[in-house]
Amino acid sequence: MKFAYKFSNLLGAFYRHGNLCFSKDGNSVISPVGNRISVFDLKNNKSETLPVSTTKNISCLGINPDGNLAILIDEDGAAVLVSLVTRAVLHHHHFHSPVHSVSFSPDGKKFVITKENVALMYHAPGRNREFNGFALDKSYYGPFDETTCIDWTDDSKCFAVGSKDMTTWIFGAERWANLIYYSLGGHKDIIVGCFFEKDSLDMYTVSQEGTLCVWESDTELEGLRKGNNDDDDVEEIIGEDGETRGDVIKGSTDTPKQVEGIKNVRYSQRSKHYFNKAGDFNKLTAAAFHKKTRILVTGFASGAFHLHELPEFDLIHSLSISDQRISTIAMNPTGDWIGFGCSGLGQLLVWEWQSESYVFKQQGHFNNMNSLAYSPDGQYLVTGGDDGKVKVWNTNNGLCFVTFTEHSSSVTNVAFTSSGFVVVSASLDGTVRAFDLHRYRNFRTMTSPRPAQFSSLAVDSSGELVCAGSQDSFEIFLWSMQTGRLLEVLSGHEGPVSNLCFSPVQSVLASVSWDKTVRLWDMLDSWETKETLRLTSDGLAVTYRPDGQELAVASLDGEITFWNPQTGGQAGSIAGRHDLQMGRKETEKITAKQSAKGKSFTSLCYSADGESILAGGQSKFVCIYNIKEHVLMKKFEISCNLSLDAMEEFLDRRKMTEFGSLSLVDEGTGDGDGVELSLPGVKRGDMSSRRFKPEIRVGSLCFSPTGRSWATASTEGLLIYSLDASLVFDPYDLDMDVTPASIRQQVKKKEWASAILLSFRLNEMALKREVLEAVPYDQITVVCSSLPDVYVDKLLNFVASTLEKSNHLQFYLSWAQCLLTLHGQKLKNRSGAVLPTVQQLLKSIQRHSDDLSKLCDWNIYNIRYAAALSKQRGMKRTAAESLSDEEEEEEEVAMDSGVRKFFSSA
Repeated sequence: MKFAYKFSNLLGAFYRHGNLCFSKDGNSVISPVGNRISVFDLKNNKSETLPVSTTKNISCLGINPDGNLAILIDEDGAAVLVSLVTRAVLHHHHFHSPVHSVSFSPDGKKFVITKENVALMYHAPGRNREFNGFALDKSYYGPFDETTCIDWTDDSKCFAVGSKDMTTWIFGAERWANLIYYSLGGHKDIIVGCFFEKDSLDMYTVSQEGTLCVWESDTELEGLRKGNNDDDDVEEIIGEDGETRGDVIKGSTDTPKQVEGIKNVRYSQRSKHYFNKAGDFNKLTAAAFHKKTRILVTGFASGAFHLHELPEFDLIHSLSISDQRISTIAMNPTGDWIGFGCSGLGQLLVWEWQSESYVFKQQGHFNNMNSLAYSPDGQYLVTGGDDGKVKVWNTNNGLCFVTFTEHSSSVTNVAFTSSGFVVVSASLDGTVRAFDLHRYRNFRTMTSPRPAQFSSLAVDSSGELVCAGSQDSFEIFLWSMQTGRLLEVLSGHEGPVSNLCFSPVQSVLASVSWDKTVRLWDMLDSWETKETLRLTSDGLAVTYRPDGQELAVASLDGEITFWNPQTGGQAGSIAGRHDLQMGRKETEKITAKQSAKGKSFTSLCYSADGESILAGGQSKFVCIYNIKEHVLMKKFEISCNLSLDAMEEFLDRRKMTEFGSLSLVDEGTGDGDGVELSLPGVKRGDMSSRRFKPEIRVGSLCFSPTGRSWATASTEGLLIYSLDASLVFDPYDLDMDVTPASIRQQVKKKEWASAILLSFRLNEMALKREVLEAVPYDQITVVCSSLPDVYVDKLLNFVASTLEKSNHLQFYLSWAQCLLTLHGQKLKNRSGAVLPTVQQLLKSIQRHSDDLSKLCDWNIYNIRYAAALSKQRGMKRTAAESLSDEEEEEEEVAMDSGVRKFFSSA
């Protein structure tokens, strides 16, 4: 059961490359993140990464008009059809060359992809039950260079394709007699976007040099006439089996032949506009157009974007949102929100242009993520990266809520204090900083007497002592959190200090170094070395078991050794070098098997119960070992993305030439995003090169204190794996009589305690929930008091996990209260085993408390507003009534005086 973990979410990465899409309702934005896609719910402020992936980075994606299907296409042209409802892969297809864009028709019956200089139209999958989900309908030729963008008319009769040859081609989705193809020029650079007017053939084209051309058609959409099948420009392809494979429409610079009595569609340029001022050149990189509101959004290489209203080209708004180029722009169906993606920094922004405010603004670490740590309640995660930033993430919604940018160099290690409200970080800039999560500020900055690069960090269980190890001076520095003063400099190591760890139960610090030793320092007895443990190789990582009774050390020879910190004796070892299963980098001269001999684990982490240990290093695998048996239980493959280096064990022979690998060949320095020029010995990518292929590696591992999830900081981002109870059938004390029918029979007899015991013996989640929710509220105390001790832990664990997602708050809180009240003393005696369950319970209660407090505050504000409004209306009504009373009195007086005058005159 404890090894049934599956991928649940990807944090720390919001956008990498490709185009953004909005959901049908416009409340969610779908973003490609490497070889996965993430869905960000903008209304509920949550994120989810789908459990599907492509073999390489996603280059483009398309969503059908119904919003239930997505086509993901990677850099090589391999496509995956995904259901956004079931989150499952429905079909695989390969286009055999890179695809630049994909777009569904508005009626959902067709979709077009562009590759090289051709546009291919397919029948959209899902409409009919068919074996082949991608059936080719027509192929459209015309552009002389690569195609860049697609747009459809509202009635799906025609579509337009932009090209790098500075032309835009308009094709008929069906065989129209007066519009087979049409070519538009007028630009001096690559076409970035082409857009049809609403319910019209009129067009707007935008090019990279910052020019907008407005084109007017002499024919309306209703004026298109059906053509014959014997057009010279249309050829029919017949397959070997005699079936029609599709039509080929070949466009040319010549005017298409005119059918008798039918006038061909013609375009004329109505106007031309320029985005750049005279003498200023800013490359236009992305564009989007909303047909209903006629709003054109354009993004530039400088990080600025413009909003114009067409066709008058009136500037509505202009803003700079980044210092990197804007890679993609998308607008939601209502036209209120605009999504921007910047691949240089991994930024994803959603801007509401009417109120001029951010709806969503997130950015991951734009370089490697080095370290991570869970908060004591498992609700938050903190990460540090090579970009010098410290980010804190909410594990419930997967979003970053605060970023600290005080460090001026790479952050090497991060940690939470025991209170959970202070984050401590160590950096190569020679500082250790403490951040307050209440006021979001850096309240302590700790430095060494001489400049030092800190590579490791540890905070004791009280949160009072902070230690950092140095790379260059081989010393350990000890500070007080309260005062920020340097208390002691611990010397003794003869090599760089690679890792530090405090004991959870004692004031003992363990430090591991390249000098092949582990030193245990007593923090209470004048900071002296309590014990020195000798290793067979350089030490790389050290960690304590949650109960403090065991120490695990990873060394350079690929071994994990276990020690007893009280006696200093070795308790066991695991040889894990072969389990790393290294891949061969494209530039390496030796095989993966040979290079793996020099690899080792660089990160260790015990599970919450202390029975297993996680280990990761410079590999795509994370290994989980059983400590008692010293065997490998499972290997988690954190990525299958072949766009990363060192993923495959063997290099592709087709890329090997007599001069070496093709990856070493310098390809066109000015083309696209540049070339790879990595320096010898550089492991993290040469930042001076325009493009580099990152190497897959695991920087850090951490188990959640709740025991229900673990996280890893890798090249792909921050990956979270959660416990999946549906993966395994794990009964306890199973018998022939323990069946779902017998359990439900006990429920009918109102034998509640017996039914609960039987359901936990069968250990089916749905059945346990059914039985527990059948127990009357007034019987909870009676049932809890009659439970055996073995089942108390199991029931408390079930209540803690179910409470997180259940709406029956009072019911499950009553179960938790009764269990803790009646069995509290016995649970306290085995606190080590129960601690993860209690922390999970605290996390669930805290989450519901936050949600309910927000809802209550919102209701209080609404009630106050309604009360103030009714009071204001009551005052107006009172004033109006008093005014009407005065008018009636005046009328009566006037009538009396009039009557008197009448009678006196009479």
